[in-house]
Amino acid sequence: MAHAYTPGLRVTTRTRIVKERRLPLKGEVVVKAGEVMRAEDVVARTELPGNVQPVKAASMLGIHQEDLEEYMLKKVGDHVAKDEVIATAKSFFGLFKSHVKAPVDGTVESISTVTGQLIIREAPIPVEVHAYFDGTVTEIIPEEGVVMEAVGAFLQGIFGVGGETSGELALAVQKPDEELTPDKLNESHAGKIVIGGSRIQLPAIDRAKQLGVRAVVVGGIDDADLKQLLGYDLGVAITGHETLGLSLVVTEGFGRMTMASRTFDLLGGHVGRRASVNGATQIRAGVMRPEVIIPTETHLTDVREEEGEVQGLTIGSPIRAIRTPYFGRLGEVTALPPELQKLESEATVRVLEVRFPDGSTAVLPRANVEMIET
Repeated sequence: MAHAYTPGLRVTTRTRIVKERRLPLKGEVVVKAGEVMRAEDVVARTELPGNVQPVKAASMLGIHQEDLEEYMLKKVGDHVAKDEVIATAKSFFGLFKSHVKAPVDGTVESISTVTGQLIIREAPIPVEVHAYFDGTVTEIIPEEGVVMEAVGAFLQGIFGVGGETSGELALAVQKPDEELTPDKLNESHAGKIVIGGSRIQLPAIDRAKQLGVRAVVVGGIDDADLKQLLGYDLGVAITGHETLGLSLVVTEGFGRMTMASRTFDLLGGHVGRRASVNGATQIRAGVMRPEVIIPTETHLTDVREEEGEVQGLTIGSPIRAIRTPYFGRLGEVTALPPELQKLESEATVRVLEVRFPDGSTAVLPRANVEMIET
């Protein structure tokens, strides 16, 4: 039976974490099942075919394309160095010579007597897949990758940018409603995952990048700062491929947003422990959330599987409002009236009653909240 609410973010202190780590195409798996890995360890590697460079050799030599092979100094499969002469032709009784030089280092892949072109393929591009988080290899996917598992804390954010990284957790603020400003960052945060509070602005992001901070986890960010950070208006897209110098996970939303106490306490309770962060976000079909993984147990003996099904809303469920006028506010469900209610818009929907931390209450459509899964 479908739940009448928007599935929300997971914030859990202990869960089984399972991730497939796959190569983009077939290659070599370099670990064995049962090995305990660090986040930065390579588990599989392959090589992507290098870029191809077409060369209009016949035209450059002033010859007919059918005769191209006669003037080649290199054959298919031969290695060539950049600016090396690979074909030559003489004209006017041998007084003048025309040359074709290799535009890049690579290998001659084809010589066409139909088009008069030759193709040089650049060197293969090595690709390595890392474990991503400290854990155990529980399964080998032949020629493709592995399945990594660990037990630990896991939380998701609303939005993020930047790819996978790992480091030690460090707390830069004392309260979840405290803004992460440049003066709160120092040399001790280099190479770490920094926990902020209500918001981070561009000057603090620039400071974090200068210090070599691996990632920042914070409650909110202004839309204008995000646009300036990326250099373009993001719109609806998939993030995670940006080269920003750090990864950023926003746990609550845009603007000055107090980080949920549960999230702040969870992160703060693991200060000094290694964690892994991925800012990749996809908001459209196939939703993908940015995440923070804090492994606490890498040896998986006697660890039972979690229940597979997420439970629906109940009295006491923590929720977040995701529509105005309460957007971003956290609360607790106090009642779930079974009857449909008519809204100002004349729509008839299921609703819930929520109590906010300041003691105020509201009646909201169930579709206007997301449950914080624990």
